[in-house]
Amino acid sequence: MHQTIRPAILYWGSAVIIISTTNPDGTTNLAPMSSAWWLGQRCMLGLAGQSQTTINLQRTKQCILNLPSDAMVAQINALAKTTGRQDMSPFKMAAGYCYVKDKFKVAHLTPMSSELVEPSGVLECPVQMEAELVAVNEMYRDEEGKEGSFLGLEVKILRVHAEEDILQNGEGNKVDADRWRPLMSVFQHLYGLNARLQPSRLAEIDEEMYR
Repeated sequence: MHQTIRPAILYWGSAVIIISTTNPDGTTNLAPMSSAWWLGQRCMLGLAGQSQTTINLQRTKQCILNLPSDAMVAQINALAKTTGRQDMSPFKMAAGYCYVKDKFKVAHLTPMSSELVEPSGVLECPVQMEAELVAVNEMYRDEEGKEGSFLGLEVKILRVHAEEDILQNGEGNKVDADRWRPLMSVFQHLYGLNARLQPSRLAEIDEEMYR
């Protein structure tokens, strides 16, 4: 029997992303998040309006979307309650966040040079996507006092770097879905994926048709 509920969050499940952005002093800020969805060569990111990542992204119009594997739980947890802002919000103070200048060091991650954007990628992540900001949507405009507290930021993917181990044999531009093991966030908990359930009819469509 279904029950009517009112959950505080609606994080039913999505892939974890580490976003790289450039701080005003030229260093790279890292932030884990999972409120993201994809369409074609675009990604929509849901971020707090006053986070350091959001501020950096709106100022520079550039970022890297690093996709961790399910073997990177320790690194994500090391980043999870850190912030790049010294003047953190009351919420983050109450939740136990701490200011960290060097996110790479605290999470034992390695900077990776980018080709088209300024911030550094995360070498340990099997996928890095260099991207540019193309549009911003202010959320909660219908709720007085909450306008702009969260933003939907549309980014355009400029270049994708992927570990050879997750690519299809003989298909340089295609990811092998059975080899790619994304780290998933479900109601703030971290999960991996189980084996493929059964053949997908949608997968019968050649990926190249979406170009």
